[in-house]
Order: sequence, then C-alpha cells, then structure tokens
Amino acid sequence: MPPTGTAISSTPGQVAIHWYRHGLRIHDNPSLHAAISGSAELYPVFIFDGDVAGTNTAGFNRMRFLLECLQDLDESFKKVGGRLFIFHGKPKAVFTRLFEEWGVTKLTFEQDPEPIWKARDNEIKELCHEKGVTCIECISHTLWDPKQIIEENGGCPPLTYEIFRQVTSVLGPPKMPLAFPDFSKIKIPVQHNHAELYGIPSLQDLDVKPDCQEQLERVHEWVGGETKGRELLGVRIKLERKVYPGAATPHSIYGQLLWREYFYTMSVDNEKYDIMEGNPICLNIPWSVNPKYLEQWTKGETGYPWIDAIMKQLLLEGWIHHVCRHAVACFLTRGDLWINWEEGLKVFSKYLLDADWSVNAGNWMWVSSSAFEEVLQCPRCYCPVMYGRKMDPKGEYIRRYLPVLKDMPLRYLFEPWKAPRDMQEKASCIVGKDYPEPMVDHKKASAYCKKMMEEVKNILKRMDPEISPHCAPSNTDEVSHYTWIPNYHTGKEKACMMEVDHDCN
Repeated sequence: MPPTGTAISSTPGQVAIHWYRHGLRIHDNPSLHAAISGSAELYPVFIFDGDVAGTNTAGFNRMRFLLECLQDLDESFKKVGGRLFIFHGKPKAVFTRLFEEWGVTKLTFEQDPEPIWKARDNEIKELCHEKGVTCIECISHTLWDPKQIIEENGGCPPLTYEIFRQVTSVLGPPKMPLAFPDFSKIKIPVQHNHAELYGIPSLQDLDVKPDCQEQLERVHEWVGGETKGRELLGVRIKLERKVYPGAATPHSIYGQLLWREYFYTMSVDNEKYDIMEGNPICLNIPWSVNPKYLEQWTKGETGYPWIDAIMKQLLLEGWIHHVCRHAVACFLTRGDLWINWEEGLKVFSKYLLDADWSVNAGNWMWVSSSAFEEVLQCPRCYCPVMYGRKMDPKGEYIRRYLPVLKDMPLRYLFEPWKAPRDMQEKASCIVGKDYPEPMVDHKKASAYCKKMMEEVKNILKRMDPEISPHCAPSNTDEVSHYTWIPNYHTGKEKACMMEVDHDCN
C-alpha cells in the first residue's frame, strides 16, 4: 500500500498517472505522451508487486540492473522538474488509494502483450472503469500489435518465421519513433520528503544478496538505464553502418528485433508457453532428470572450458552473447546432457539481465528442438570444443572467465584433459584436481542424444504423419542466420548451424 501523506494535487485539470512496468524509458513512449497530453499534472509510477519485470525469478545481477534502470529514469525526470514515484504492493490496492489521494483522472501504460500479465492489466482496467478514470494502453513494447499479426494470419500464430515476415510485410513498417515529450506545460508534483515516501529501494531493502563475491567484482559492468542504452545503441549503429554500408536499417539489430517480435507473437494467449506440458507449440519430449548434471552445468563445472567460461560469465555478469546462449542451451538439452530445456530457462531467467519471458522460452524451445522441424534435426550439434575454437580462436574469452586455465597452452586450452601431465603441472592446472574432468564424453553423449531425438521423431510420425504444428524454422539459411554461424554472411559456411561431432574428439 502507498504511504499515507498529504494530498499534493491542487492544480485544476486532468491528473494523469503513467504506470511503468517494462518500458523504463522517456524517449519514444506513446503511453507517456498520452499521459502528458491534455493533463495538468503527471505522476510517473513504478510498483514493486513481486512479479513486475520478472522480479519473481530475478537474481542479484538482474535486480541490480533493474534498480539502475529505475535510478536512471528518476534522474531523467529530475531534469524536467519531476521524480519517479515508487510503491510496493498489489497494483489494484495501490491505484485504489492513489486515484482518491491524487484525484487521478487518467491512467496510461505500455501494453505488456504476454499472457502472464493479462489478469493484472484486466484488473486495473476494470478498476479504472469503476472509478471513472480514463485508461489508455499503447503498443510500443513490440513493433506491431501481436494480435493484429495473428488476425492478419487468419486467426492463428504464424508457425514459421518466413510466414511471420510475410504477414508483417502486409501490415507495413512499424511506426516511427516519437519525439522527446514536451514537459513544459505539465507539473510533476514533488514533495520535500519525496525520497522517504517514494524513493527507489536498495538491494538491501529488497533483501537481494549476491550469489558470490565475484558478482561485486565484474570484468564488464553492464549498467542499466535508458541513458546508457541509447549511448550503446548509437555506438552499435555506427559500427553496423561500417560493416553493412548502404543498408537501410542496422542489419543485426533489426534482425534480432524481428526474432524478438516473432517469439512475442507466438506467446500470445499461451500461458503455458514457458513449459513443455500442455504447450500447444512444443513437443513433449521424454527428457532425463539429472540434478547433479544440472548443477555442474549451472556452475560452469562441465569440464569443457568453452561451456564453463560461458556459464561463469552468465553467473558473474548477467550477460552472454547470442551464440554463447545457443552453445550452452544445446549442451544442456539435445547436444550432450538430454536435460529438459525448462531447467535451463529457469537458470537464464534468474541470471540474465535481459531475460524476457517470451524470447527466453522461444529460444530454449528452438535450440532444444522442442519446437520441431526437420531442418533443425540435422545429425549434428554444437561441439563444445570445435565451436569454442571457432568463436574464441585466441582463447582470450576462456582465459578471462576461467583464470585457472590462463597458463594452459592454446593447443590444449579447449580440451585440457589431453594435455600431458608435465604441461598441466607447468600451467598450474591439473585436470581432475584444479579443473574438472569432462562430465561426459561428447562423442558418446551427442550420439545418444541424436538417437533419442530420432526415436521421438519416429514416435511422433507414427502418431501423426503430418506432425502437429509448432514454432519452426523455414529453411537452412534461416537456421544459420538465426544462430549466427561464423562467416555466414560472407557465404563461407551455410551447410548447418552445428559442428560435426566426429571433429570434436
């Protein structure tokens, strides 16, 4: 519940609340524009309700990133004479109080299209109707309205990315970004004790503790907030224009945004999108249960340096590259360990700064082949040795996140168990003592996983020759582009997104 305080609304005219949830920005925010338009007073509000912005699963790094985003937003409002208002509690209870206390006449917010937020938002829309408060919901968390895409596709989600692109091309390009809002004619009331009443909590206030000391001593600092995000976007756009001269849009940025949009569209009205059972677009695969293997993978103790370095970076910093996400996801699921993708999703949801309900689940279903399609069933998988060598040819990444291997010669860095004993001693890293032995033999493990996937496919084909529809790739080029195969865009590697198993051992 909001704290008791003196009502601070006195200016006649519309009094608006803009309710922040995911879109923690001032730039290009249609619902914020709607709150300002025709209003005399504005209250930018964020509510910690135990679920908002993934706080129910977030670990230390992700929560720190969220608080940095809120602090940046507060600083931005300070520059226009206002502040951000923070509350704790259920949104309905908070707004019931604020509507009365502040004399609110209008509530705006950005649409959260994912089904997990539907009940929350419908409850607030009903409250607005009961209280006579105008409620405005704008679409800007996605490029298009996902439901409009589904409607244009005949009432069902587009089951391939190719169909998705065809549908969106009919809808036309997304709307252009809006100009920075004009705050000159609106007041954001701020009391002298604002920080005490409505201030941003600390990690200590929220009882969020680091998982390890190293999270406080990061190699890279990923700072949250619109200000830093816009700065990095500008740097990226300049780089893309050098790499892809003459391109109408930044190549990789636009491509990733479209994949994000696709996964959002696939999740609409599917509350079970992030689980296997009962998920209409996901194959029901008989994964194994192995808590020990799952723990080793989570901690980055698999004995495969490329995989372990990735998981260490995820734990310590909260971010890993697109290709790294695919490598560790494949290793956990259909590549080596044959463990349910849901377990990996939970780990990513806790540690990833940019964990996103729709995109996270979509990626895990895709890489684990749970979103089934023959193209993705090539008889290969990410090799935790060869793929690492290709992506980290000098071994800089592994040495950075696995300092225990910093003195291991490059020849053996990706498979240190092959190094002679005297070389291990010279590198001060004895495999089995200072660094773990490989938890599985990749060649045997990948062969087993391939056999299991073939059995699943054959069973499904016997049950339904057409195989039930799900989220699927359209062709091999699409698979390669999606998984960022090295040198793909120069045409040097197109055959398959994976490395051949027999080259790995």
